[in-house]
Formats: sequence, C-alpha cells, structure tokens
Amino acid sequence: MSTKIHKFVQNGMYILLDVNSGAVHVIDKMIYDIMDIFNGKNDNEVINNLKTQYTENDLKEALDELHILMDKNQLFAPDIDVPPTFKAKGLVKSLCLMTAHDCNMRCKYCFGDTGEYGGERQLMNNKVGRGAVDYIVEHSGPRKHCEIDFFGGEPLINMPLVKEVTEYVRKREKETGKEFKLTLTTNGLALNDDNIKWLNDNNISLVLSTDGRRETHDNMRPDCGGQPTYDKVMKNFRKCVDSRNGENYYMRGTYTAENLDFTKDVEAMADAGFDILSMEPVVLKDSPYGLTEEMLPAIFAEYDRLTDFYLKRHREGKGFFFFHFNMDLSNGPCVAKRLAGCGAGHEYYAVAANGDLYPCHQFVGRNKYKLGNVFDDLDEGAEDITRYFRESHVMNKERCKTCWAKYFCSGGCHANADLFHDDIRKPYEVGCEIQKKRLECAIAVQAVLSMEKIGKKDYKPASVNC
Repeated sequence: MSTKIHKFVQNGMYILLDVNSGAVHVIDKMIYDIMDIFNGKNDNEVINNLKTQYTENDLKEALDELHILMDKNQLFAPDIDVPPTFKAKGLVKSLCLMTAHDCNMRCKYCFGDTGEYGGERQLMNNKVGRGAVDYIVEHSGPRKHCEIDFFGGEPLINMPLVKEVTEYVRKREKETGKEFKLTLTTNGLALNDDNIKWLNDNNISLVLSTDGRRETHDNMRPDCGGQPTYDKVMKNFRKCVDSRNGENYYMRGTYTAENLDFTKDVEAMADAGFDILSMEPVVLKDSPYGLTEEMLPAIFAEYDRLTDFYLKRHREGKGFFFFHFNMDLSNGPCVAKRLAGCGAGHEYYAVAANGDLYPCHQFVGRNKYKLGNVFDDLDEGAEDITRYFRESHVMNKERCKTCWAKYFCSGGCHANADLFHDDIRKPYEVGCEIQKKRLECAIAVQAVLSMEKIGKKDYKPASVNC
C-alpha cells in the first residue's frame, strides 16, 4: 500500500496524497502516524501499535474516517488502467519550428549551443516554414486544435519567416477548419515597437526568457559581444507586456549552480511588475553550471523559501501566477496525459531549420533521433522510434512505476533522460528529486490557499480534510 499513498510535512501541515485518485488530504499528526501502519484491513494492528500514544476511541474514529475515504475511492484508490490509445498511431498536435539556428545572445547554459544545435548557424526559409504547416495539417487527422511554437535560437532574428508562416497558417485554417494556437519564445533583445504591434495584432502568445535579478541575468545572458543585456530586455519586456494589458505571456527564468538562491530572482521578476512566472532548473551534463545531487538539500530549502514568499505575496494582495505552483487538484488532465506528458516523439515534433523532424526541440542535433523531413515524411525505421516514444509512459518506466509523483510529472522529460542515460525510459534522477520537492510545495500551496479561502487558518485539523 505504500506505493498508493504519499505523506509529507510542508509549511506546518501534515499532508496525505492518494496517488491513483489524486485526492489530497490535510491531516493531523495522529492520522499521519496511522498511515505508517494502516493498509485498509488492519484496524486492530493500528490500534495495538498506537494505543500508548493516542486513545483507543480517537484511533477508532480516525480509522472510520479513513474507511469512508476508501469507500469514496479517495484513499488506496485502484490502479489506473493504461488506455488502448497508446497502441494506436499518434496524431500530430504540435510543432516547434526552429526558425533560427542562431541567436543574438550567448547564454552560458544554452542547451542548443547558442543556436547551432551541433551544426551550423542558419535560418529557416519560407519553403520549410510552409512545409511544416502542411505537415501538421496532413498528420493531425480529425484533430481541430493544433499548436505551433516559434523557437530558436532567437526567432525574432528571422521575423520575415515568422510572418510568412503565420499568414500561411491563417490561410490553411480557413481551408481546413482547424484552429492554431501560435506561441513565440524570445530573449527580448530584438523586441521593438513594430514587431510588438505585429505580435499583438496576430494574437501570438509569448514566452519571455530572463533570469531574474540583474546580476544573475547579466552573468548568464550576455549578447554576442559579451555585453550585459538586462536593462535592454527588461525595458522591451515591460513595453511588450503593457501593450497587451498584461495578458497572453509568461516570463520564464532558469536557475543554475550559480544562483541556488533563485527565490531572489523570482522576487525580482515580480517586483519588476511581471506576474505570470516560472523558474526552471537548468539541465546540463559535465558543466560547472549544472545541478548535482550534492546541491539537492540547498535546492529543497530554497523551494521552501519560495513557497513562503509566494504565500506571503498572496496574503499581501500582491500575488502572482507561478507556473509550478498552479495545480488543479480536482479536475486534472486526462488519463493519457497523466501517463505520458508532453507527447514528444509521437504527437509533438520539432522542425529544424532545414526541415528535419526530431522528437522535440531538445533532441535537435542528436542524429540518432532524426525522424525524417517535413517534405519526405518519416525515414525508414523512424516509425519504430515514434512507437517507442508513444509507449514510453510511466507504466513502462521501471523507476516510475512505484513513484508517488508519476501522474503529475508523467515520467519526466525524455530529452533529459536521454542526455544522462542514453535511454528515454531511465529518468534523470536529480530532475526527479527536484520535481518531487516542487510538487510537495505546490500541493501545500493549494491546500493553504483553499483553507484560507474558506477562513480556516488552523492547519492542524482533528480529522481528514478532502
């Protein structure tokens, strides 16, 4: 039964998660102790082991409540069955267009070799861009809603291509009845009045890349000449976000071994007036900027500080949206999504500047994962690769099967697993531990906010709370 529940202490609360149902219970110390023993059928054993610590009546009352939760499938819920959809061929729902294998920054931690992706610097041309749109239209089947992300390098240095593809997307929407969501990820250096207006007019969602504090950002994100970029990009970001009334964007930061105090970077972004934020751990192998197992205690302590800061700002009426603390604990993703995550390699592909297809943007340049081309479809043998990706859900990953977090992380990032283990079914361990800590903080945040919303500020209830 230990694989069916996860209990932990966060922000002064005892919390119990039922893994299969996703039900979260804020509990007291007695029930926390009971769950070390209770398996749903051994009430007498629980009472005999704990009767010196708690009264028999209190233990019986608590056990009755636990059985009620079991009857509701909110405790020790049955395992989730793998749906047959994973045996079917995937329909493409999303493409990442590597519009520019080049960049106007030289970020020290860039996984894409500052845009080169292990090859040469080049820009995607209009033929490839239109070919990518035709590819997703052809391979999305009856799926109505599709997505394209303009990525790089820095996509704004190839703005003519971005405009051409967007115009072609709108044409194909009218012809096919499909609807596309378009997103562009930018470092902000090339944002100006003209392209800000165009991005707004064409309803392009934006991911804004910056690393928080001035010193963190300028240390990690110099321009091609090695000069600092913070002042320029923050001015551009401010103008851009204001122009779209603070909507349809989020600001993304990265922390490395050099800023393990990343709460200060989140605070800097919030203080600068941006309120839709994320802060991601860098993933690097054999790099002085990479994160190691030895750093985990410091990283965990920092997530505790970030949780406290996040809650403090909400209580002050200065709250912000933090991507990794936003969880819907009542109506989460569908079963397939919970099992397999992003869909890389079977529902989501990256298109390199020359039109080559890869499982996702992080696989670009890893030649054994080249799947084909937007003009020639998949290479011989690529169907086996895409099938392997499609079937690489949490139930087919040995380390994931018994992990309490599997239905939240969906098995983690395939690209990170491949980077560290040369196998997408062997998750990157440091990333797993960070993810689990982040999830505990997120669950605690949701519990605190929910209880404060109903005016209950005593986080030590006498019974299970659902």
